[in-house]
Amino acid sequence: MKDFKQFLLRGNVVDLAVGIVIGAAFGAVVTALVADLITPIIAAIIGKPDFSALTFTIHKSTFKYGDFINVVIAFVAIAVAIFFFVVKPVNAMTQRARKEPPADPTTKKCRECLSEIPIEARRCAFCTSEVAPAA
Repeated sequence: MKDFKQFLLRGNVVDLAVGIVIGAAFGAVVTALVADLITPIIAAIIGKPDFSALTFTIHKSTFKYGDFINVVIAFVAIAVAIFFFVVKPVNAMTQRARKEPPADPTTKKCRECLSEIPIEARRCAFCTSEVAPAA
């Protein structure tokens, strides 16, 4: 089970899951959010209720820059949602998983010569000074 958890928290699997979530689940929700809530709020400030109707024509070619504005707003909203609801939580979980509790010490430092000695030792093997045994 530990190996499976490690596999799931690997960067490749998480990146793939984020890509699928962006394309499938959040795409429709955020598009609706942009079309039904954000666009009207921006339109209330700017005065144009539907950006997709914004166009201009040059030599019988129509440029739909309003539709582009809608798509950019949707993309930014999707990116923000993915970052705060997927990437940040997964990064926090990964950081917590990496922090292992410290192992019980098996050695200690001699106060006189600062060499590593066994924790149960009563005398330093290097300088022969007496050290207090472990409690």
